[in-house]
Amino acid sequence: MKKLSSLFVVVPMLLGLHVAQAADFPTRPIRMIVPFPAGGTADVLPRILSDKLRKRFPEGVVVENKVGAGGNIGAEFVAKSDPDGHTLLMSPPGPIAINQSLYPKLTYDATKWVPVTVLAAVPNVLAVSNKLPVNSVQELIAYVKANPGKVSYASQGNGSTSHLTANLFQSLTSTQMLHVPYKGTAPALADLAGGQVDVFFDNLSSSAALQKGGKIRILAVADTKRSPALPNVPSFNEAGISGMVAVTWFAAVAPSGTPPSVVQALNAAIVEALRMPDVQQRFAEQGAEVVANTPEQMGRFVRDEAAKWQKVIRDSSVTVD
Repeated sequence: MKKLSSLFVVVPMLLGLHVAQAADFPTRPIRMIVPFPAGGTADVLPRILSDKLRKRFPEGVVVENKVGAGGNIGAEFVAKSDPDGHTLLMSPPGPIAINQSLYPKLTYDATKWVPVTVLAAVPNVLAVSNKLPVNSVQELIAYVKANPGKVSYASQGNGSTSHLTANLFQSLTSTQMLHVPYKGTAPALADLAGGQVDVFFDNLSSSAALQKGGKIRILAVADTKRSPALPNVPSFNEAGISGMVAVTWFAAVAPSGTPPSVVQALNAAIVEALRMPDVQQRFAEQGAEVVANTPEQMGRFVRDEAAKWQKVIRDSSVTVD
């Protein structure tokens, strides 16, 4: 970005072109493609956002769910759409930063996404069954080490964020637990509350209610700081496990080749909406903290996340089979 001296002659022409493109955008409804089912946090956040964006884009904003294959079906649809800013992928990390390390072959190149902004982030939490005789992270580590391979942990499925977070935990703590994959969060949480499984590294937004109802216990938040939603629960850093950061984030990306001026127009509109107090309040009700960063900041963040989870997947031999 700093090597611009050789471009001074062509920049005015390019700027003129980009301004014209931005002035003409949008010319039809913007489609926000959510690659996961309706009702979850990945779906709710874009719908909250779309209500505000319709005022900025009177041509319309539509949220569509195109689900399947760990988010890859919706991602492929967006990747093959015209790169004009009218079709965006609104997604958690999988199709943006993780799936390229999990699936042997994808029909899209995740490294080619054009970042728009990270909407928000929700930390994962370490939740345990009330039947498990531990009350802190350190007690859990000691218990698992005393019972190697006998303590079970649930996940939302092979290769899910909960699966990868559990593997990160095991790697950092030199522990070994038994993986029990489920088809989604709801059945995993139900069995955790029922005591059929011992541990679940879940999204804070879905576990917090059960914690408050006394049906499960949350021992730590997988972030660098405590969550406002659970002020009495320590972070893993406080619990003595440095590097145990696993945050589920939700972002907007565009197809490769989308003009920078259009990306900036989208970023400006989305960030403006995200900074509205009522939007932040509604996000907070989902356990999500607004991020609203620049495309450049998002790009750096996604590259770091992709490298981090690629290492976890490789070191732990995680597969989607």
